[in-house]
Amino acid sequence: MTHLSFSDRFAKKFVADSILDQQLVASGKAKETLLSKSGKGNEYLGWVHLPSSIASSELTRIRDAAEAIQSHSQYLVVVGIGGSYLGARAVIEAISSPFQNLEPSKKGVRILYAGHHLDSDYHAKLLAFLETKDFSVNVISKSGTTTEPAIAFRLLLSLLERKYGKEGVKNRVFSTTDASKGALKKLSDEYGFPTFVIPDDVGGRYSVFTPVGLLPISAAGLSVNKLIDGAKAMESLLCAESSPEKNLACLYASYRNAFYSAGKKTEVTVSYTPVLGYFIEWWKQLFGESEGKEQKGIFPAGVVFTTDLHSMGQYLQEGERNLFETVIHIETPRNDLYLTEKPEDNDGLNYLSGKKLSEVSEKAILGTLIAHSDGNVPCLEIKLPELTEETLGELMYFHQFSCGVSGYMLGVNPFDQPGVEDYKNNMFALLGKKGYESRQKEILERLKS
Repeated sequence: MTHLSFSDRFAKKFVADSILDQQLVASGKAKETLLSKSGKGNEYLGWVHLPSSIASSELTRIRDAAEAIQSHSQYLVVVGIGGSYLGARAVIEAISSPFQNLEPSKKGVRILYAGHHLDSDYHAKLLAFLETKDFSVNVISKSGTTTEPAIAFRLLLSLLERKYGKEGVKNRVFSTTDASKGALKKLSDEYGFPTFVIPDDVGGRYSVFTPVGLLPISAAGLSVNKLIDGAKAMESLLCAESSPEKNLACLYASYRNAFYSAGKKTEVTVSYTPVLGYFIEWWKQLFGESEGKEQKGIFPAGVVFTTDLHSMGQYLQEGERNLFETVIHIETPRNDLYLTEKPEDNDGLNYLSGKKLSEVSEKAILGTLIAHSDGNVPCLEIKLPELTEETLGELMYFHQFSCGVSGYMLGVNPFDQPGVEDYKNNMFALLGKKGYESRQKEILERLKS
């Protein structure tokens, strides 16, 4: 059983039935390409059946490692960039209390992040903070040579060795990397770090249901079993449903591509739940890195309402009509508040007396959907009854599957990212890395002109 539902009530009028029918046919073919592993990038489709095939022994080993971290650390620093940290952070921040770092930890360790940028102030302050704290590190990198996490890990490892000695470090570093090769695998073997494997057939942005995401999530005190259960249920539903009209991922991908073909080339994912901010960041990487190729692709953007209605609301209502919205709607909050009457009514809010805060939010959502639809912005809705590990697992797998289908409909390889290498090569050349001498010379000549 799954909990996620999809609604096109504020989008259907923007697409002719004949166009949507064409896209639905295309989505069905794309789904078959995905499941038959006959399309571009088919060597990276290990994520498709990962939820239903992950070994219970692997989950046990992850939970054991999480308990070991919890037993001697106040903090776990997750070192990674892109898909190596965004999936875990999306789950942890969505399910945990937004004030968890201000309270004594009752379950799990507090999660900090490093290696997702090159800001020296951030890393200096992180090291200073950890100087007097008990902490462990989960370093995540397939190769171990990606610049941002490699630098961060070098800094953190030096601090760990100074605090705990080289022997003590063995119990405080957990590496998630390649099974047999790469700089991080070699270093882990030399030190004797416990190691988890990134599957060869799962790319970074699809890796949240591997140890890449599951170890930090478990260390934070959340249930990886429930997360996997939700993903497994969604996997079963999407893989089994052959009718594109009834397959939620095919329907979503069909609308996306219909809007794209009509010139609406920006998708704005909207959440009215602030803790989904990092889910939106994860979603942006998933779709942006998967579809942005060959001068094609829908640009993924995101906002958090109602906050951003007071900053981006004007543009969304009356700006360029080259966008559409996808609203993620959590129907029931984990906690609710009643608004009470005040005799003076000096704030003018007595008309809300007796109502739940969630009722006010519901009307804000509906009012905005009507306004934006009237303003010629198609609005899709993805609904979950509540926000839990299980429903979040459903939501994340739904988007992974939708992304694979949508990318194939677009005619690109949804599972590579060749353009990401361009900035890296220029950076290596400018920093004087061995082997980049000719590129350095070329760049320096260009900068002179």
